[in-house]
Amino acid sequence: MNHVLLVLDETDLLSDEMGFGLGMEKLKHFIKWCHALKIDIISVYIGFIQDAMDKKLLEKAYSHLVQHLTKALSKEKASVAIYTDTPALESGHGALGNDDVGNTGKKISISIGFGGRSELTKAIKKIAKKVETGEIEPEEIDEKVIESELIFKSEPDLVIRSGATRLTDFLIWQSVYSEFYFTDVNWANFRKIDLLRAVRDFQWRERRFGR
Repeated sequence: MNHVLLVLDETDLLSDEMGFGLGMEKLKHFIKWCHALKIDIISVYIGFIQDAMDKKLLEKAYSHLVQHLTKALSKEKASVAIYTDTPALESGHGALGNDDVGNTGKKISISIGFGGRSELTKAIKKIAKKVETGEIEPEEIDEKVIESELIFKSEPDLVIRSGATRLTDFLIWQSVYSEFYFTDVNWANFRKIDLLRAVRDFQWRERRFGR
């Protein structure tokens, strides 16, 4: 196994007072546990229930979370990128964090509310522009062309959902053949043994890759 995707909610990391504590520390431990297991690519999706939050409060929450994640992961010996899809940040969606760490092969991608539908929409718009300019013909569009325009290139082997059974649209293209593991252990109580159980369950499964 080379790539794990962890799915969280904003409440797992962010309190009502914009405070960060156990949830953020648990994320740092999770990353170290994965690296100890030789899992080099770690993706984390942090979902936001946008319709339930005031716009200004939502933007403040996004900004605070990006700042704290960047600080918390700045010392990781891995390439770190944080993506978001909110006008609160100048980049809209882009990479922040620690990219200058040498060629360790370890990558950490954090997506804050930037889901798969948004990613696919942006990819399709880019392809449409290439068709418009004559760079590519419509009949040349295939899976490889679409994948070349996606932001997240790697396909997760295992998707872990902590404390809930509902899915997210994050990496909907890339995770089509991924294995899913749901645990009723909420994020605050998630332990190394829970990760080991998820990995063991993955190892016992027979992956069919759509066959």
